[in-house]
Amino acid sequence: MAEEGMRPIIVKRIKKGGGGHHGGAWKIAYADFVTAMMAFFLLMWLLGSTTKGDLNGISEYFKTPLKVAMQGGSGSGDSSSVIPGGGKDLTRREGQVKLGDDPTVKKTYNLTAAKKALEQEEAARLQVLKEKLEEKIENNPNLKKYRNQLLLDFTSEGLRIQIVDEQNRPMFALARADLQPYTREILTEIAPVLNDVPNKIGLSGHTDSTPYFSDAGYSNWELSADRANASRRALVQGGLGDAKILRVVGLASAAHLDRKDPFNPINRRISIIVMNKKAEESVMRDGGKLEVGTDTDATREAISAPAPAPARK
Repeated sequence: MAEEGMRPIIVKRIKKGGGGHHGGAWKIAYADFVTAMMAFFLLMWLLGSTTKGDLNGISEYFKTPLKVAMQGGSGSGDSSSVIPGGGKDLTRREGQVKLGDDPTVKKTYNLTAAKKALEQEEAARLQVLKEKLEEKIENNPNLKKYRNQLLLDFTSEGLRIQIVDEQNRPMFALARADLQPYTREILTEIAPVLNDVPNKIGLSGHTDSTPYFSDAGYSNWELSADRANASRRALVQGGLGDAKILRVVGLASAAHLDRKDPFNPINRRISIIVMNKKAEESVMRDGGKLEVGTDTDATREAISAPAPAPARK
């Protein structure tokens, strides 16, 4: 028993590793928490200081981000996004631009002004074509000798190019639709110039009021239509794209150039109309109404010449 009382007491102490307030792991977690809170409050501040219109613009942008990235311009189709997202100018003068802070405001287009601008652009293009044709007539020996038979003016349908008869220089064989060599030469020369513009082409054949009938019922109506088609074929052979021709009609003596003298050779003519967009749409929509146009100074000058005696077509 005495020996048992003398036995030493052993105390085991367990040493703990660095932990508790002496470790650094909690600091990392706390730093992450503070960063997240700072980002959250920053986001709340930005949302609070951004107008509703800008928010809607941002929302619209992110609905179709790939469309804007690939094609440029507005992500929603109405340029309401405040993020450029497209275009070549980073100053937002081009591409996607901000409409305004009011989300109810939509970008509207002045259709009347846009249509007028297109009409002015088209009129300028046709004026350039007219000047180019006039220059070609003056500088081309093959055309200059026939310039008295070439009349250029504007009508409600577009630029009108008329090849008219002279007393001793008819465009076609007598009472037939066969082109004279010089007529074919004129059409061949002007055909490539007409390809310079995207406008469609209309052709109409005209006769004077001299009666013409055959036993088969062939009249001025058939004759004028056949002559218009013969002119179409000559233009295509001269290089005019066949798809550019939109209308070929024969009007016989229904639309005289010289209304005072229905037998004037100038009434026997081929009219080539370089159509404006309005005329093209009218023809495509419902066949269109043929506009013979009003006489210009050049036309009146040609008509004012003394009329020769009636001649056979």
